[in-house]
Amino acid sequence: MRTVIDIPDKDLGAIKAMAKRERISQAEAIRRAVRSYLEAQSKGPIDTTAFGIWSDRADGLAYQDALRDEWER
Repeated sequence: MRTVIDIPDKDLGAIKAMAKRERISQAEAIRRAVRSYLEAQSKGPIDTTAFGIWSDRADGLAYQDALRDEWER
């Protein structure tokens, strides 16, 4: 299927250079980019459960200092 899209000159230049380097057509380079984007999007959102691991501690440095104080006892 054909479609018309506007691509900024800077991006189009990068696509042309990549296509030449890889010896593929510009259309193939764009198809690959779209496919890669769609595959990345289909994986769903990033798991952010680890980001809350320190939510019950106000200050990581204070926590480390408290642990190290135990070593000196």
